[in-house]
This record gives sequence, structure tokens and C-alpha cells, in this order.
Amino acid sequence: MLQPKRTRYRRPQKGKMKGNAHRGHELAFGTFGIKTLEEHLITARQIEAARQAVTRHMKREGQIWIRIFPDKPITKKPLEVRMGKGKGDVEYFVARVTPGHMLFEAAGVPLEVAKEALRLAAQKLPVATKFVVRRDYVE
Repeated sequence: MLQPKRTRYRRPQKGKMKGNAHRGHELAFGTFGIKTLEEHLITARQIEAARQAVTRHMKREGQIWIRIFPDKPITKKPLEVRMGKGKGDVEYFVARVTPGHMLFEAAGVPLEVAKEALRLAAQKLPVATKFVVRRDYVE
């Protein structure tokens, strides 16, 4: 699973996510892609599940790019522990996504294959997504 080699802060504050994506909102590498329509925190497990769905459907033909990385640690206190005594330990990592952010890109496969593969990936993710095609794409 994806996780950073090291983080600046071990237990960061929650923070807020608002506004649309200003970076990473266009196709940069592939011909097809899926972009988000809402903001959410996507876990490393969800990204990995989506990646596996895409590679299995594409039968390892073509290329895929994952445009998000889970770099924010999320902490959790153990079950049945009383309040107080500090913040819990890091449980997992998440990627913050805002509306318009490109999640996955694919190239080197026909339109139908890419559309179905990215649809399967979108099913594994907790956000509403939209399938996009490069402007200069010709079948």
C-alpha cells in the first residue's frame, strides 16, 4: 500500500478542505482519466483496490497513472479507551481530493476498455467521478 517514507508531522490536525482543484485537474499523462466531482479523503486501501481493478480489467496492457498519493496520517485511539491521555497513534494514510482533481489516467488501450476499467476503479472509491477523454483523441 502507498504511504510516505517520512512525514513532517507525526500527528497532524484535521484541517478543512474547500474549493476546487487548481492543480492536477487536467489530463497530463494518459488519454483517458477519471476526475472527482466532490471533496473527500481517500484511503491508501481504496486507492490500491481501484488500481487492482484497473490493471485486472486492462489485462496489463497499456499504462495507468495514479495521480493522488496518501500523505496525510489519520490517528485513532484504541477501542474501549477512556477520554484524554493524548492523541491516538497513526492508523492509516489518506489523500485529500477536491472537486476536479484527476485520480487515475490510462493510455494504450481502446476507449471501451479504458472506460470500463476506470468505471470499475470508480466503484471502489467513495467519491462521485466523471470519465474524461483527451481533446485530441481520435479512434
